[in-house]
Order: sequence, then structure tokens, then C-alpha cells
Amino acid sequence: MDRWLIVVQTNCTDPAREKEFNDWYDNVHVPDVLKVPGIVRMTRFENVTPGEQVSKFLALLEVEADDVWAVTTVLQQHRDEAAKNGRMSGLLHRVTGAVYRQIAPPRDSA
Repeated sequence: MDRWLIVVQTNCTDPAREKEFNDWYDNVHVPDVLKVPGIVRMTRFENVTPGEQVSKFLALLEVEADDVWAVTTVLQQHRDEAAKNGRMSGLLHRVTGAVYRQIAPPRDSA
């Protein structure tokens, strides 16, 4: 089984409501995403020096699957269903995303 990393960069559409955005993301969106089979971990980061062309938030989704594209298809279906059920936020702006295949094991510092 291969290990993958889905990287998603986002911004909040209304900086004055960033606390609300982060609350929704952490307490609604992350649990919804983690229900997708194959996604084993999700970690969020905040860019402390965001620029005009750079996102403020980064999400890393760790995936264990033979077919990462099947996982991304189910992930999209879950997002569509969440939107239908009012579980998506209008504050979310997806800047970019990418899928990476792990090619070497993790290494720790000496």
C-alpha cells in the first residue's frame, strides 16, 4: 500500500471572521474529511508570513491507499454531500492543492 500526501492551501474569505473559519474547519471540516477511507491523518498549519500570492492556511492529508485517485473521488463526494447538508463554509477559499506520493521513509534528526 502506498503512502500519499494531499496538500491543500486555503484562505478565509473574510479576515474579520477568521476565528469562526478556524472553528468550523477544525470542528466540522476535519472530522468530515477523516471519515473518508484511506485518509489516516490531517494536520493544519498557519503561514506566519502570508503574502499577496500565498495562502494563509495549509492542510496536509496523509493517505494510505493503493489508488489515491479513488480516495480523492470519495473525498469530493463527501465535500459535495457536506455542502448539501450545510456543513461547508462560505468562508473557505481553496487556493491550490496537490497530491504527492511518498518516495522515501520519514527520517528523524540525529
